[in-house]
Amino acid sequence: MPHTVLVVDDSRVARTLTRKLVAEIWSDAVVTEAENGEQALATATAGSFDVILMDMNMPGRDGLTVSGEIQKLKPGQRIILVTANVQDAVRERATALGIAFLGKPPQKADLAALMGP
Repeated sequence: MPHTVLVVDDSRVARTLTRKLVAEIWSDAVVTEAENGEQALATATAGSFDVILMDMNMPGRDGLTVSGEIQKLKPGQRIILVTANVQDAVRERATALGIAFLGKPPQKADLAALMGP
């Protein structure tokens, strides 16, 4: 069964680059994209994903807020916050929510380690 990944980022370029990295890590990956928190929440709750790669700073609700909402609706959902916002407060909030943290631009080895086999 193929791996399923939801890539959430308001930047089309960032989504494309992340999609490429995911394909290099999981060659069987089926990648779905969302460009904001509202789309991410609707897509995540309607589907089933092995992992969600979530941007932090997006129009509307930020990635951590949306991640928390997804976790309430789908406990145990694996989420990795992939963001250029590397402030300690953001890392601490992610950790408190049980979300992995990865700075942008993501490096293949680091993303692979967080995504798993």
